[in-house]
Amino acid sequence: MTLRNLEVGKSGRVLQVGGEKALRRRLLEMGITPRTVITVKKIAPMGDPVELFLRGYALTLRLEDAEKITIEKISENGGASK
Repeated sequence: MTLRNLEVGKSGRVLQVGGEKALRRRLLEMGITPRTVITVKKIAPMGDPVELFLRGYALTLRLEDAEKITIEKISENGGASK
């Protein structure tokens, strides 16, 4: 599953950060690294961009970039859901 598919209010754990070299480096510099927990806070009225919460701060990301981030959804009790 990718970050693009995560619903508002749900959280996921980053498994892999993809994309071309420059995009991947930018995502990693913003703190989107493997094992980071990300929560979707809001989606813009037109559907793009999406507001995320990770590492204690809010980050806005385009859906095109969110598609490059592979995650596992986290269930309400904190574990990965299957």
